[in-house]
Amino acid sequence: MPQITVDYSARLTDAFDRRGFALALHPVTAGLVETTLENCKTRFRRLEEAYVGDGSPEHALIHVQVGLLAGRTEAVKAELADAVLELLRKYTSTGASDGTSVPGVVVHASVDVNDLGASYRKYIEG
Repeated sequence: MPQITVDYSARLTDAFDRRGFALALHPVTAGLVETTLENCKTRFRRLEEAYVGDGSPEHALIHVQVGLLAGRTEAVKAELADAVLELLRKYTSTGASDGTSVPGVVVHASVDVNDLGASYRKYIEG
C-alpha cells in the first residue's frame, strides 16, 4: 500500500516519462498518506486500444488509480489526486513550447484515489 496503477494510451509511449513520474509520485504519496516510500508500488499498463469521444486519433488518455488502506480523509485523497494530476502534466511534456503539453495530442488525464478492500493483504519476502 499504496497500490498505484497507471493506464495510458500507446500513443503516449515515447511522450510519457513513466519512471520519472513514479519516482516523483512515490515521495509525494508517502508524505501525504503517512507511509514509507518502500510501501509505494506503481505499475504501468500500456493500452493498445483506447478511444476518447468520437475516437479521433489525436486523443490519448492516462488514468491513475491509487488504492490506499482505509482511514485517509477525503481531503487527503483530494490533495493526492491534485498532486497526481500536476505530476502527469510535468511528465507528459515532450518539450512543447509551453513545456506542459504533448504536441499534436489532446491528453485526457484522470485520477481516482480510493480505499483498498478489507481483504487486501501483502507479504514481503527476501
